Amino acid sequence: MAIKKKAIAKKATRKTTAKFGKAPARGGRQSARGGKIPAKRRRVPAPASQAQKRTPRAPKRAAAAGLPSAAAEAAAPMPDVARPTALAIAQAGLDKKAEDVTVLDVRGLTSYADYFVVMTADSDRQASAIADHVEQTMKQQGVSKVGVEGYETGRWILVDYGDVVAHVMSRDSRGFYDIEGLWADAPRFTVEA
Repeated sequence: MAIKKKAIAKKATRKTTAKFGKAPARGGRQSARGGKIPAKRRRVPAPASQAQKRTPRAPKRAAAAGLPSAAAEAAAPMPDVARPTALAIAQAGLDKKAEDVTVLDVRGLTSYADYFVVMTADSDRQASAIADHVEQTMKQQGVSKVGVEGYETGRWILVDYGDVVAHVMSRDSRGFYDIEGLWADAPRFTVEA
């Protein structure tokens, strides 16, 4: 009987050798190129029962000592440094008789600004005067602009101050583009003289 088992094992080894080039070793398996993959390197998924046995980590020492955790620090409100800039831009627009001055708080809704200041001008000339006055006022306060768009037409002048973007629009452009409608989720407040 032992002789028969050896003969069968030799026959299986010959078939494997002919197919892969090398005989498989005990405890391993044959790779596609014919080499042996040791039993240690084979990936075996963990049984589901072990995954369920995992316990949550113990609280960190900082929380035990009464220090704030990282989650509490992340939930704490950050100081709002852009709000005074937005209010100064709105006031500068009101100085030049801008109408319907609205400040939109877009923090958390967009990554490129914290506030939009939207104001209406009666004419292209007034829109240019409002944008110029906003630039002069902010320059006096030491805030430099990142860029300006729309001076050519005067229908929609956009002045970018990084965290705050000022939109000086004609009445028709403001109704057509409806920035307040696009940012309907943003908290807003109007600024009056």
